[in-house]
Amino acid sequence: MSRQEQKLKTRQNIINAAFGLLDEQRSLSAISLREVSRAAGIAPTSFYRHFKDMDELGLTLVDEAGLALRQLMRQARRRIASGGGVIDTSVDTFMEFITANTNVFRLLLREHTGTSTAYRMAVLREIQHFIEELADYIVESQGAEHQLASLQAEAMVRLVFSAGAEALEVDVPLRQEIGHRVKAQLRFVQLGAKVYRPRKVRSE
Repeated sequence: MSRQEQKLKTRQNIINAAFGLLDEQRSLSAISLREVSRAAGIAPTSFYRHFKDMDELGLTLVDEAGLALRQLMRQARRRIASGGGVIDTSVDTFMEFITANTNVFRLLLREHTGTSTAYRMAVLREIQHFIEELADYIVESQGAEHQLASLQAEAMVRLVFSAGAEALEVDVPLRQEIGHRVKAQLRFVQLGAKVYRPRKVRSE
C-alpha cells in the first residue's frame, strides 16, 4: 500500500471512528479528539495530519452523511427502474438506510437543530441538495413545473425525515407501522400536487 493510500485509509478510519462514537446521548460537540484518536487506533498528534481540528472533522461527517443520502436516492431510483413503486420503494430504502446507518442519520437530525451554526448550515445545505435532487426527479418523471416540484419535494423530505426520527429507536414492528403511515402521507402530498394550482395575486 502506498503512503497516499495509507493516509486515505487512516482518514477514513477517523471518520468511521467518529460516527461510531455518536449515539442517542452524544452529539458531535460531546466527542473529544482523544476519544476519536483512540477509537481510530492512532496517536492524538496523528489526528492533525488529517484534520485541522474537531470542527473540520465534524463538517466532514456532515458532508459524508449528505453524500450517503444522495447515494440512497440513486439506489432507490435503480430499484424503481426495476419495477418498484416510487413511494413504496423510496420509503423502504430509506428505512433500510436508517437501520443500517443509525448514527449517520442521527448526526443529521441532531446537528440540524444543534448549537453549532457551522454544523447547522452544513446540514441545511445537505438537506437542500437532497430536496433539489428529488425535485429534479419529479420534474423529469412527472413533467411538473420546477417551482411546484420543489414545493412537493420539500414537503416529502420533511415528512420522511420526521418519520425517520420517529423510527430511529423503535422495534421492527413499530418501524414498519411508521413506514406504512408515511407512505400514505406521501401519497396525500403526491395527489395534492397533481391538482394544486397556485393562487394568482390580484392587482389592485
